[in-house]
Amino acid sequence: MKPTSTTAMPAISDDAPKLTQAEFDRARFRLGDRTVSRTEWQTAVRARTGTQRINITLDAPIVEHFKAMAGSRGYRTLINETLRRVIEAEHQEADRRRIIGEELAAHD
Repeated sequence: MKPTSTTAMPAISDDAPKLTQAEFDRARFRLGDRTVSRTEWQTAVRARTGTQRINITLDAPIVEHFKAMAGSRGYRTLINETLRRVIEAEHQEADRRRIIGEELAAHD
């Protein structure tokens, strides 16, 4: 058996300086080796993650429901996950109907 490393890890400290809004405002967005606009950077990030920004109007009780359920996770994430589950359930139901139809047809 190989001996385990005895290298000591440096202590993690919360002494990092707090960043100000001015410092965030001066941030540069980069794709590879070139500086790009915030919009170009956001577009590239969305393309990589497969997300798309849309505007949608939801009834207030629905938004409040998801906000209450989400806690610290973020209600938009919860809405996305819920919609994804509904779509998957529809696909599963369609598959079950197709399989049952094929089985019934095979026994006729």
